[in-house]
Amino acid sequence: MSAQRRVALLVGAVAAAAVAVVAIAVVSSDGGSAGTAQTTTTEMREGRPPLSFALGFRTDAEARDLTHGQALYARGELSPAATLFAKHDSLEAKVGSALARWPDGSLDRLEQLAKLYPDAAVVQLHLGLARLWANSGDPVEAWRAALDSEPDTPYAIVAGNLLHPDLPRGLPAFIPSFSAPAEITKLPPARQLEALRTAAARGGVREQLLYGVGLQRVGRPVSAARVFDRAARRYPNDIEAQVAGAVGRFDKDAPAQAFGRLGPLSGTHPNEPTVRFHLGVLLLWTGRVAQAERQFRLAARTQPGSPLAREAARYLETIRRARG
Repeated sequence: MSAQRRVALLVGAVAAAAVAVVAIAVVSSDGGSAGTAQTTTTEMREGRPPLSFALGFRTDAEARDLTHGQALYARGELSPAATLFAKHDSLEAKVGSALARWPDGSLDRLEQLAKLYPDAAVVQLHLGLARLWANSGDPVEAWRAALDSEPDTPYAIVAGNLLHPDLPRGLPAFIPSFSAPAEITKLPPARQLEALRTAAARGGVREQLLYGVGLQRVGRPVSAARVFDRAARRYPNDIEAQVAGAVGRFDKDAPAQAFGRLGPLSGTHPNEPTVRFHLGVLLLWTGRVAQAERQFRLAARTQPGSPLAREAARYLETIRRARG
């Protein structure tokens, strides 16, 4: 495995761990892959395709059954998983029911679901995985459909991971230099995003940026980008708003959009840690590890001890470990 690939995997794991915090909290008080689609064999892969549902903070009976069924499926207990999925009629349940029969008719059923629901990212994501495991059909086509049809979902983010397996998982996140207020962080996780939205509607630039961060953490990158863009337009002299607007535009297929906005800021604001740090993040997400390291070191030196300096040090340590 190449050094760049190890860095991508380790950084992706760190990013995934940060996103996984969504299950606990949207914001915190401290501010803070499958293989490629190409195959060389006509034999079916061992095991079963992964099954993953994006249920957010749902705690209703169906969500509990889907979560339990997903865990059973992961352990290979397909029959009890199928029983749980069969109790419900949502697309997630239909996908689960199809895969719980693996391999008997699973791919055919997912192909059928994709024809019935061509714009459902959950269906297209798992169809691509089933095609990959069965070595039948084009998984990339399905993952591209998931990304294009519902880009503002966690399913689309996972599809992007599969389409770009050599890059870190997930998308670069904007990290503000300030923390969320205690009155929001002390709320139950399921209520935090609405509280952030209300605060953004009434408040200023910080409240709007925190709402964008919350949207990013629950897997809604398109909505987050809109919030960051509005903040950047409304507060043209606020450097963090400008950086957030750039980071929100990052697209693994077209990274130049984000760099086109963030790169010039490093010339006009060379001593701003938020510029250096986030430029490093974008460079890392495009595989330019050495250049990313330089930006992280600059961010750490500009304001030692600051939240962004600590975050830069965390990324530097991750890269160091990956190179091993």
